[in-house]
Amino acid sequence: MSESREDLKKVTARRRGPGGPPGMIPGEKAKNFKGAVADMLKYMGKDKIKVLIVMICAALSTVFIVVGPKIMGKATTELATGLMKKISQTGGIDFGYIGKILLITLGLYVLSGVFTFTQGWLMTGVTQRLCYRMRKEISEKINRMPMKYFESRTYGEVLSRITNDVDTLGMSLNQSITTMITSIATLVGITIMMLSISPLMTLIAIFILPVSGALLGFIMKHSQKYFRQQQDYLGHINGQVEEVFGGHNIIKTFNKEEETLKEFKETNNVLYTSAVKSQFYSGLMMPIMTFVGNLGYAGVAISGGMLAIKGVITIGDIQAFIQYVKQFTQPITQMAQVMNQMQSMAAAAERVFEFLNEEEEVQIIDNPIRLDEVKGEVTFDHVQFGYDPEKIIIHDFSSEVKPGQTIAIVGPTGAGKTTMVKLLMRFYDVNGGAIKVDGHNVKDFNRRELRSAFGMVLQDTWLFKGSIMENIRFGRQDATDEEVIAAAKTAHAHHFISTLPDGYNFELNEDATNVSQGQRQLLTIARAVLANSPILILDEATSSVDTRTEARIQRGMHNLTKGRTSFVIAHRLSTIRDADCILVMKDGDIVESGTHTELLNANGFYADLYNSQWNIA
Repeated sequence: MSESREDLKKVTARRRGPGGPPGMIPGEKAKNFKGAVADMLKYMGKDKIKVLIVMICAALSTVFIVVGPKIMGKATTELATGLMKKISQTGGIDFGYIGKILLITLGLYVLSGVFTFTQGWLMTGVTQRLCYRMRKEISEKINRMPMKYFESRTYGEVLSRITNDVDTLGMSLNQSITTMITSIATLVGITIMMLSISPLMTLIAIFILPVSGALLGFIMKHSQKYFRQQQDYLGHINGQVEEVFGGHNIIKTFNKEEETLKEFKETNNVLYTSAVKSQFYSGLMMPIMTFVGNLGYAGVAISGGMLAIKGVITIGDIQAFIQYVKQFTQPITQMAQVMNQMQSMAAAAERVFEFLNEEEEVQIIDNPIRLDEVKGEVTFDHVQFGYDPEKIIIHDFSSEVKPGQTIAIVGPTGAGKTTMVKLLMRFYDVNGGAIKVDGHNVKDFNRRELRSAFGMVLQDTWLFKGSIMENIRFGRQDATDEEVIAAAKTAHAHHFISTLPDGYNFELNEDATNVSQGQRQLLTIARAVLANSPILILDEATSSVDTRTEARIQRGMHNLTKGRTSFVIAHRLSTIRDADCILVMKDGDIVESGTHTELLNANGFYADLYNSQWNIA
């Protein structure tokens, strides 16, 4: 539960992003920012040309926007001059000239809009194609990954690659490139326009920046710790809620409602305090920025008025300059936000490419063995294996299984029973010795062809959202409805399916929780029956059904395993008494082998296991 909680916390934090206004908290940083950006540019391929076009369109769009206020200033100047001439009766307002200026300005803004639309349309296409390709390649990569990768990481960590990381990358890429180019072009353009009007007024406007920066730095210094705390404890809150809802029946059973509520209140209080303080500091930003900005406007207005009186600049220039001052701090703020986004984008890209570059299983080999018909002879020849090569857990496992035999593998927890099955299907490769199917080393088969010879029923059931018919047919996609129903009857699942609304068309929900655990296991058994594989692996296949149902399944299994090689892993030894051979494992080695009767008569380790179960019962 603690892993689930931490996992949820991390995923929630990634989805939520920074806990305050953009730029208040630094984004998640990449280990190698330049390397991540280089990998992403390489991954884009021919789309880099479109990105270049996007950058040009963004720059041109910004240029037309920046030039607009200065041209509009000429109309203001003409209006003011004409008005003064009319008052002094020496002339009038030239509305034709003003009209031309307005049309030119309108044309500039229309062109800016066209370039903005073009860059947005192109960039959206680039990012969506990139995200589509990434999700597709991640999905394909998952099928080629070795089992050890998934067993060493949480589900949430793998899931975040294909959901949160790709989404973060797509959204950040879509916004960051155009915003960065627009911000730089705007800042440079506004500075040039302001200098062309008045260097003195430009100096006064620029003086606002260090004052604003100092005040913002002071606020951020005190606010960041509260935003981090808010983000952290929001993850704690989500984790607690997930735990409580997931185990509310246990909490009620042990009367832990008050303790749970107390823990929640403590966490909620910390979240409340940090949220109030962080939002308070965040709320100070706008008034302070407005106050400093107004001081700047006042300075510009006073100095502009004095220069206008002296005839150095015109009234239109003052009006244009004030518009530029209003826009001057915006690109700086945007650039700070974009740098934050680009850090998150690079970090997400780094994780995605790290996953795509992970070591894969070799799926196809040169000159693979292809068998027209798998008989089911399996040989374990002095097998040695350890998940860590330095820590061997199976030291010297040898056994010969004839076609059609039912082999039971028993032993205490950690003896290596399930590990042998993983080796047989090449989820892992042996460190020493060999495993052979029909006399051929399993390493000489393509993995897909090798695994097609196996049918498997695990203790942990896996069903997907869809009808019962579709879930059983997953074992063999070309099976008819009659074959699906026959498989269900063999697995003794037909009776309970018939009692459900819509029968075989009954829809299982996302977690298949609208049927019982035992019924879910019956469906997986039916799926294995339908697959009709020459070799069967049953890993605690009846562990979640009652004794009566188990007896019925055993009869069905007896018919199912006829003519097929079957490996049965079981803790309840009463279920494997009819096995042709029982392999007793302890500490990674076979310590005994024989039939149920032979092993009981030997009065060894198996007999102790068997008798202990009856004594416990």
